[in-house]
Amino acid sequence: MATKKRVRKAAPKSAKKAAANPEQDPEDVVEPISTVAFVGTGNMGTPMAANLAGSLEHLCLYDTRIETAVSAAEAANCHVAASFEEAATNAECVILMLPNGNIVRNVLFNDPSQPDVPSAGLKPGMIVVDMSSSYPPTTQKTGAALLEHEIILCDAPVSGGVKRAKNASLTIMLGGNFEEVLKRVAKMLAAMGKVTPTGALGTAHAMKALNNYLSAVGLSAASEAVLIGREFGLSPATMIDIINTSTGRNNATQVKFHQQIFNKAFGSGFHLDLMTKDLNAASSMAEELGLSAPGLTREAELWADASAATERDADHTEIFKYLEELIGATPSNDEET
Repeated sequence: MATKKRVRKAAPKSAKKAAANPEQDPEDVVEPISTVAFVGTGNMGTPMAANLAGSLEHLCLYDTRIETAVSAAEAANCHVAASFEEAATNAECVILMLPNGNIVRNVLFNDPSQPDVPSAGLKPGMIVVDMSSSYPPTTQKTGAALLEHEIILCDAPVSGGVKRAKNASLTIMLGGNFEEVLKRVAKMLAAMGKVTPTGALGTAHAMKALNNYLSAVGLSAASEAVLIGREFGLSPATMIDIINTSTGRNNATQVKFHQQIFNKAFGSGFHLDLMTKDLNAASSMAEELGLSAPGLTREAELWADASAATERDADHTEIFKYLEELIGATPSNDEET
């Protein structure tokens, strides 16, 4: 009877690197994640997936809008799946880049008749990374539900917008409860930007919501200042140039007014509705903690009113147009100078 030839299994790349460097501490060796399913190929997900593709052995994309997934897969030179199950089945890790936490939950638990059973394709030992801007307490609950099935959830929202998604310089916040898993995830995410651990599961989503609160305040306050100054006779462009070399400068004055508002482009790629969602998340988080945050409450209300008054896909920089009408400023039909 013929005997089966024994084949020596190749060592992981990380192990080979450690062997070549005997001074390296074995505890510093991180097993790479090599097969990933990426779900959500919108304005941010598409360039993020393209940057991730080159660092993996296998990347499969999925989106309910199959045409966007096909387009993203062509750009990233990777595979595309016709369903979530197909994308996840052969993956070690599933990355989600979706509009909100409710959609994330529905993707991970997609059978209403079995709300506590993970979707087909998810399996014990798998890692799920939610890069969406989800509500922190919901993230914690989802993580607990997945852990019942030996699936580990990490939260890893991003900041930086479409431009920085394209050049792989995003700020990536990373939360989770298992250190070794976090090391593996951080190594994978480094292909898309700078990764900063924030603590336990949910803390990254909390950080993202609070960051966007500050971002929203900066934009709305600068918009009001420019509108008041314009009414007084100041040049809006000159105002922003002065502010950007003064103590009032912020992200909005530096990268949004000349680039998106004054030229009436209003095309940053981040929708006003999404900023509103993040403000509501921050406000609800403060309320659940028993904290009074009057500034946050007012800002959330302002953006909620703006969201109701603008088109569904309005860019968040269009808060300028909403405030122009709200405060009674004289409308400007020309490019601001």
